[in-house]
Amino acid sequence: MGRWKGDTLSRPALDKYVLTKTDEPMQKTFMANAGLLDSGEIERKWLLVDAEDQIVGRLASDIAVILMGKHRPTYTPHVDTGDFVVVVNAEKIKFTGKKWEQKEYAWYTGYPRQRTIKAGDRLERKPEMILEEAVRRMLPKNKLASKMLAKLKVYAGPNHPHQAQSPEKVVLGGKGPSRCGKTND
Repeated sequence: MGRWKGDTLSRPALDKYVLTKTDEPMQKTFMANAGLLDSGEIERKWLLVDAEDQIVGRLASDIAVILMGKHRPTYTPHVDTGDFVVVVNAEKIKFTGKKWEQKEYAWYTGYPRQRTIKAGDRLERKPEMILEEAVRRMLPKNKLASKMLAKLKVYAGPNHPHQAQSPEKVVLGGKGPSRCGKTND
């Protein structure tokens, strides 16, 4: 039996639940597209991050969020809306525990075995690659990832060639709810 045939709930009683034209319209959902990026409506910022005494995983996680654009209200999964990130002092990053001696990075050489290197040895040879690889592994596994990773600039020392873009200094990689915060410097 349906609710309309002889039940206590009649059709006029339901009219108060039906929206009328006088009600306020719903808010529209913003979806970014490539045209907005090309036209300049969504501007990309340049951010400067000092990696000195920062833990690799926490810093890489925050950088990946910025590269994807998830820190903005205009985030759209299929559009690259992230900002540029310049990281300095990559040679002074830290791992927790004994990872400098125990963690190994492996890659395929073209021969039937992989080549491996300890994290401590990689820090001596190419300190930028530790942070780049950590961030790359936290980005989505699709075609946008290469575009996002191209916006990451990592330098071993305190100097970088991006002064012309006047990057804004931010503090990343901390603990707690205020992990991503701006400084007043």
